[in-house]
Amino acid sequence: MKTTWLKTALAVAVGALSTQAMAAGFALNEQSISGMGTSFAGRSSSADDATTLFGNPAGMSRLKREEVSFGMAAINAKTDIDDNSGSFSGPALGGLNPPYGGSNDGDMVPVTAVPMGYYVKPVDDKWAVGVGIYVPFGLVTDYESGFQGRYFGDYSEVRVITVQPTVSYRFNEKLSVGFGPTINRIDGELRSASPNPFGPLGSNDGQVKVKGDDTALGFNAGLLYEFTPSTRAGITYHSKVGYKLEGDTKLSGGSFDLAGASGKYDASLDLDTPESVDLSVTHDINDQWTVYAGAMWTRWSRFEAIIIENDGIPASLQGNLAPIVEEQDWHDTWSYAVGAAYKLNKQWTLRTGLAFDQSPTNNVHRSPRIPTGDRTAISFGLAWNPTDDVTLDLAYSYLWEEEVDISRSRSYQGGALVANYDATYENSAHGFGAGLTYRF
Repeated sequence: MKTTWLKTALAVAVGALSTQAMAAGFALNEQSISGMGTSFAGRSSSADDATTLFGNPAGMSRLKREEVSFGMAAINAKTDIDDNSGSFSGPALGGLNPPYGGSNDGDMVPVTAVPMGYYVKPVDDKWAVGVGIYVPFGLVTDYESGFQGRYFGDYSEVRVITVQPTVSYRFNEKLSVGFGPTINRIDGELRSASPNPFGPLGSNDGQVKVKGDDTALGFNAGLLYEFTPSTRAGITYHSKVGYKLEGDTKLSGGSFDLAGASGKYDASLDLDTPESVDLSVTHDINDQWTVYAGAMWTRWSRFEAIIIENDGIPASLQGNLAPIVEEQDWHDTWSYAVGAAYKLNKQWTLRTGLAFDQSPTNNVHRSPRIPTGDRTAISFGLAWNPTDDVTLDLAYSYLWEEEVDISRSRSYQGGALVANYDATYENSAHGFGAGLTYRF
């Protein structure tokens, strides 16, 4: 019987549709499907299953049995792009501002998996150990061929995969702590077009493609304090991770071919993923009702610009490509969430939550690569416990963002030619998640 339930739950969890899912900036929230059902309220205090290894490693001390938890998240995103325009300007055009064309379909979020997996083993009444694999940061925007904002980014992909071995210690009935070093692998690819001044502007563009990767260390640490058996608070610190991505910049087509500059050049990019502090409270009102509240601060102000250093670029192109600079000027953010869970009976639990998440971007430097605004999300979750050993979690979220403006300009030929792009973006999404926890 136990094997049958495990196979059924596993089939549902693995069969979940998977695609890109984002929190503010290029962070991902989806490290727990049970947490997704409450909009991640109580993430650092709930400690309901092995996913607490990420939410608060101190919460592992509350788990009484060895268990494994894994799942996938999904999102069906929609973007409306309106009031768009593209033009060229600059001294090379003698005061003229010719427009350039292009499409603005807004269908730029491709299907991408966001998986997670955790294992936790209590050693005794005080110690617990575990390991998690998850994706804390990720981004894919893949615009259509001929996108009007192509000079400011027509393809962007960043992916961080983290392995976190973790240990927790319970001092007494009230206080627990946890710590885990993180081993983080990042890889990314950025593409954009470059106008060809030797032909009709806006046609026969050159292409710039940058790729790189790196591995770096960080850590997560948490504290969980149980005021009473029914009320607990947690705080979790996720450290900054500093990367130096090494790779290459590939130039092709358009004026690059005409200038004999097409080819690959060594490239590097310094990038810091930000530290964050997550604080939450969980309160069991009675045997049926549990409520959650949480807030998280993220230091996005570290992301001031994308600066790609390129070696060997011909002198005629160094003003634009050595280095490549994309200003970002992000600011620190707060996110807030409240949620509740209702236990219908031993087998079924219902969850819901509401969250508000600030965007780190601004109207001056917002880019088509990450065209996000402040967002609101409402979530619903369902937990099914067919046996004491198996829990299947399902979650659904709907999120919508405020309307935001993009207004970008980029200089070429030492400022003689300038490309301009303006548009208004409005994003929304349906999110889905499925996860399985098995206790040994």
